[in-house]
Parts: sequence; C-alpha cells; structure tokens
Amino acid sequence: MWFWFALGSAVFAALTSILAKVGIEGVNSNLATAIRTVVVVIMAWGMVFLTNAQGGISDISKKSWIFLILSGLATGASWLCYYKALQLGEASKVVPIDKLSVIITLVLAFVFLHEKFTAKSLIGCALIGAGTLLMVL
Repeated sequence: MWFWFALGSAVFAALTSILAKVGIEGVNSNLATAIRTVVVVIMAWGMVFLTNAQGGISDISKKSWIFLILSGLATGASWLCYYKALQLGEASKVVPIDKLSVIITLVLAFVFLHEKFTAKSLIGCALIGAGTLLMVL
C-alpha cells in the first residue's frame, strides 16, 4: 500500500509544481508560500477530524513533538526556497534540482538512521544525480 501512496505523492508533487508556476506569476513568493501553507493546514486538520484522529494529540511524546516541529520548520524553509526558485527559474529546471532531495535523504538516512546504503542505492543516486545534471544543462 505504501507504494500507491508514494506514487500519489509524486503525482501531486508534479501537479504542485505546474500549478504553483502558473499561480506565482506576479505574486511575491513568500506570500504565495503562505497562501499554499494555509490551504495545506486546513486540508491536514480536515483529515485529522474526518478520521477522528484528534484524540491522539495528548499521546504524542516530547521527542516526537520536537522532531515534528523541526520537520515543519524544514518543510517551511523548503517551500520558501522552492517558490522563490520557481518564480525565478523554469519549472523544468527547478524541479529536477529540488528532487536531488532524494539523494540527500538517502545519505542522511544512512548517517543518522543507520539505514543500509547498498550498491543499488549508490547506482540509483548516481543516476539521479546524472539525470538532474543532464536536465538542467
């Protein structure tokens, strides 16, 4: 099931890039990011209440709160940079560079989460890196 959610994420991320590039025209990138964020917050809390998950708030540990807040800050910084990049550059070049996050994630998962970094992972990272370079040149 995770595969279908991951594929959905990729499709919606692609739509996000195209819709954002059109929507950001003539709009300050920080303002555009704030508008997007409000929509995401409403949608996320809507899903929390729709699935009746709001009762789990009190069960969240201090450690989880800290890391979820840090993750939120990283997401915000990512979105601000992404929207500014989209405003200044072509979506067909910004998006591949943004997807270098796949390589960075694999390296960070290896270093901090002690996940396995296999030959397949190394080849995949090299191909993603090469593909990104090819697309942005």
